[in-house]
Amino acid sequence: MLSGKQKAYLRSLAQNERAIFQIGKDGLSDTLIKTLNDALKARELVKVSVLKTGPVEDMKETAFDLAMHTKSEVVQVIGHTIVLYKKGKEPKILLP
Repeated sequence: MLSGKQKAYLRSLAQNERAIFQIGKDGLSDTLIKTLNDALKARELVKVSVLKTGPVEDMKETAFDLAMHTKSEVVQVIGHTIVLYKKGKEPKILLP
């Protein structure tokens, strides 16, 4: 579980990053989950954009589903963007 200070730090790192994944009308597919999991292992911090054609009814629920399937933590949900964090075996991001 991330503390408020850690989430704030991760949000500041994510601010300059571009979303590397987009969720469209197909929603959460197995392929998306696998690719997202691989990206989390490589990068630890990933930004996901949900298109207007995607599952935008409840962004927090979509973020929770992504986090649950990838065993990561939701750092932020803002607008149509979700930021996820998963600590690596050899952490690249040192949390405060």
